[in-house]
Amino acid sequence: MLAEFKTHFQNNFESLKDDTFLLAISGGIDSVVLAHLLFKCNIKFALAHCNFQLRGEESDKDELLIHDLSEQYNCKLHVTTFNTDGYADAHKVSIQMAARELRYPWFAEIVRDFGYKTVLTAHHADDNLETFLINLSRGTGIEGLTGMPEKTEALARPLLIFSRAQIAAYAEAENLTWREDASNADTKYLRNKIRHDILPTLKTLHPTFEANFEHTLAHLQGSAALLKNYIGEVKKRLFVAKEGVDYISIQELQQLEPLDAYLYELFNPYGFTSYTDIRNLLTALSGKEVFSKTHRLLKDREHLLLQEIETSDDQNYFLEDGVTEINHPIKLSVSAAENIVFSDDANILFVDKKTLKYPLVVRKRQEGDYFYPLGMKGKKKVSKFFKDEKMDMIAKEQQWLLFSDNKLVWIIGKRADERFKVTDSSTSILKFTLH
Repeated sequence: MLAEFKTHFQNNFESLKDDTFLLAISGGIDSVVLAHLLFKCNIKFALAHCNFQLRGEESDKDELLIHDLSEQYNCKLHVTTFNTDGYADAHKVSIQMAARELRYPWFAEIVRDFGYKTVLTAHHADDNLETFLINLSRGTGIEGLTGMPEKTEALARPLLIFSRAQIAAYAEAENLTWREDASNADTKYLRNKIRHDILPTLKTLHPTFEANFEHTLAHLQGSAALLKNYIGEVKKRLFVAKEGVDYISIQELQQLEPLDAYLYELFNPYGFTSYTDIRNLLTALSGKEVFSKTHRLLKDREHLLLQEIETSDDQNYFLEDGVTEINHPIKLSVSAAENIVFSDDANILFVDKKTLKYPLVVRKRQEGDYFYPLGMKGKKKVSKFFKDEKMDMIAKEQQWLLFSDNKLVWIIGKRADERFKVTDSSTSILKFTLH
C-alpha cells in the first residue's frame, strides 16, 4: 500500500509536495494510517485534533494518542476542545452535524494563521460508497451520487482510492496503534447501519461489487461534469447580472423543457432544493419570494431576481457639518462650490447650504416618505417615484436617501428636492458627489 500511496500522491498532488499539510486526525485507524503514510513518504504535515467531549475519558485518551504521534513524527500539533452537546442543543442540529460545523471552521482558521497548504482528511473508498447510499436513500440530484471529490480548494483526500480492508491490513502489518470509537458500531446511526448491515449484503451479490461501483462512480462523475458545463452555458444566457442581482427572464425559463430539471440544476447551487417552490414563483404575483439559507429569489414583473441574502440595514447614518466624505453605507463626498456646473450626471447634486440643518441623515425609505421633485410643483411620495421609475423591488430596497431635518434632500443618484435648490440669492453652495 505504501508504494501505491506514494505513486498516487506524486501523480495527483505533485504541485503540493513541497508544502506543509494540516492532517485532521481523530486517532481512529484511517487517520492514523494516513499520518504514517505521510511520514514514510517524507511529506511535511502538522496534526489537528478536535476533542468533542462526547465520550468522556475515552475522548481524552484519543487526545493523548495524538500527542504521542506528534512526538513520534516530530510534527506540530494543534488541539482544541468543543462543547459539542451544547452546540447541538443550541443550534438544533444532530451531534454529527454539530461536530462538522465546529471542526471545519477551526481547520480553516489554522490553515490561514499558520500558512498550511490545505487540510488532509482520511476519507477512503468505503466512505464514498456509504455516502452514495446515504444520499440515494434521502433523495438527491446527480451531484449527490458522484461521491466525494479527491481535491477541493480547502480539502484533499489522498486515501479515496483505498478500501477500509486495505487500510486495516496496512495498520496491522505496520503494528500501528489507534483508537476505536465504540459509537462506530452503533447501528442507530444511518451511516453505521449501511456500513455494518447493508454493505456486507450488497458485496455478496457480486464478487466485483466494489470495483463495479468505482466504474459507476467514474461514469456519474463524467456525466455530472458534462451537465455542469451545459448548465453553465444556459446560465450565461439567462442570468443577467446587475449591481449584485441576477435578473432571470421568466418567459425564457418557461420555455425550458423539462422545466423542473432545469429549475433544480440552475438554482440548487444557491441552496434552493425544491423546484416546486420556484415553479410556483413563475406564476405568482410580483413581490412573492422564496429563500434558501444564503439567497433570496424574488418575483418582479417579468423576471426572477436572485440575490445573496444580506443583513437588513435600517440604520441612520449621520453626516455632520464640515465632514467632507463618508464611505459607509455608500461613498459620498461633500465639497464647497463657487457655482453650479450644469451636468446630466445624476450622481452630482448642488444645494444651497443655508437650507440645510445638520446633522444630515442617510437612510433607506420608510412608509410615508415624500419629497418635492426638483422642477415640479407639489409633493410626491417616494414610493410613487419608485414606481414611475420602474424600479424593481430589490432596487427599491437598496436605494439610499439623504435627509435634512426629516426633509428629503435627495433620492441619491436619482432626483433632488426643490426646497434645497441653488438660487440667484444663494451665497453658499455645497456639491454632493456619489462615487
